[in-house]
Amino acid sequence: MQRLTRLLTDTGRVTVIAGVSDPQDALEALRDADVDVVFVDIQMPAMTGLELVEQLDRHIPVIFTTAYDRYALEAFAVNSIDYLLKPVERERLERALDKLERLRGQTGAPDIRALAKQLAKELAPGRRLERVASRVGERTTVLDVARITHFFAKDKLTFAVSGGREHLIDYTLAELESQLDVRRFVRVHRATIVNVAFVQELYPGVDGLLLRLKDDGKTELSVARDRVRELKDRLGI
Repeated sequence: MQRLTRLLTDTGRVTVIAGVSDPQDALEALRDADVDVVFVDIQMPAMTGLELVEQLDRHIPVIFTTAYDRYALEAFAVNSIDYLLKPVERERLERALDKLERLRGQTGAPDIRALAKQLAKELAPGRRLERVASRVGERTTVLDVARITHFFAKDKLTFAVSGGREHLIDYTLAELESQLDVRRFVRVHRATIVNVAFVQELYPGVDGLLLRLKDDGKTELSVARDRVRELKDRLGI
């Protein structure tokens, strides 16, 4: 807490009102405090930072600080919340403050408490899809989701691509989006979901942004304009 307080003060952009280590004391202090943002540690005694956020009595922008859950917190980073890995670095802190300033004037911000509840659910054991089956005739191929480079929809069918081969699966993209690990997969187009571990590069195309995958075919995929920011946030760029 002392390091973060010092870094915030050194930026000259933030006035630190208080630093509280007990979650119940923090909730009490926040009931009457006029604040623009609150920094919350995921790991705290008595309750987690996610549980604290769920109990807030109003919408307050939250930036999480943690030594763990980097990929899980990326789900928050693309939903108007950011995260900082400990030990907090000055450059990363400045980027989080930049993002906060960009979002302050926007309307229709998501409910932070609902997002905290959603993330807690996402982290629950058994929540994520780990394997999918591709059935063709009497043959069934079981695919490891971690090895799937991307999913795409075509002619009302859904395919999973692994090892350069396309496999027909019995899921819609909407069903996949609700069951895949949100830390690893991101929808980049209405017809495409990508495994971010296989994204090699982004570059401009004739009709917008393209991405190239790290696969034998150097697959190129289109990124919808309204999905670019989410993809870049998920990639940390």
